[in-house]
Amino acid sequence: MRDSAKKNGFYETVRREMRLRNYSHKTIKSYVSNLRSFVKYFQPKHPREVNEGDIRLYLLHLIEEKKFTASTVNQVFNALRFLYIKLYKMPFTIGSLPRPKKEKQLPVILSQEEVVKILDAVDNLKHKTLLMLIYSAGLRVGEVVRLKIADIDSQRKLIYLKSTKGKKDRYTILSDVALATLRKYYKEYKPKEYLFEGAEGRRHIAERSVQNVFERAIKTAGIRKQATVHSLRHSFATHLLESGTDLRYIQELLGHSSSKTTEIYTHVSKKSLGKIISPLDTVLSPKAK
Repeated sequence: MRDSAKKNGFYETVRREMRLRNYSHKTIKSYVSNLRSFVKYFQPKHPREVNEGDIRLYLLHLIEEKKFTASTVNQVFNALRFLYIKLYKMPFTIGSLPRPKKEKQLPVILSQEEVVKILDAVDNLKHKTLLMLIYSAGLRVGEVVRLKIADIDSQRKLIYLKSTKGKKDRYTILSDVALATLRKYYKEYKPKEYLFEGAEGRRHIAERSVQNVFERAIKTAGIRKQATVHSLRHSFATHLLESGTDLRYIQELLGHSSSKTTEIYTHVSKKSLGKIISPLDTVLSPKAK
């Protein structure tokens, strides 16, 4: 694949085939990026000339030398699976390869007090409203930045989310406090189509901008947990579970396809863990003396 025109044709073919299958823009971008690295590693070999043994060595290279996480290697695996099985119809090339086992990491959960501190640390009304919506409705960053004015149903106290992860539509709740702040924000900023417009004529605010806002807020709030803006979504689910909301409703609000994905919050909820008494408290509590 020495010729750049051939390379560009290769990537355009991948993009076109993924678009025909209705893959999301984010997934297409990820797959093409992973395939660029893959092609570069084996050049001047064409991907059709790469065999199963080559791919095994490449995946080992990513794990042992590049120190990629299992999650990242699995993204590469998915891109290669699309290329060889869906596009080239060559299942033997990758079909028998083992997938890296994902690390079972629990999400970072912020307490309700910590969430309040974070929101209080944000002076900008637009940024405060944005973070408030993420937490109060359990939104992903990609969902909140793409919210349109028409998606807010203030009468029914619902937020409509269209073509979210997995190409699914869903509704989630709109809190009274968030709605009041949202009205104040709308009156001041007067957005036209997207609820949170981007700078310099962009249609909507960038995901990276939201992440930067959260990083500044958590630093100002003095919170030392390794939290990201996605932790607000995790905290939403955990706090609902702790207040007695049925796990099935939480699954619907989050847009999870499987209940197993939602069940992770049972492992971080203090609702059950808080009932367990440490043996140290039993032997050294004032009552035991």
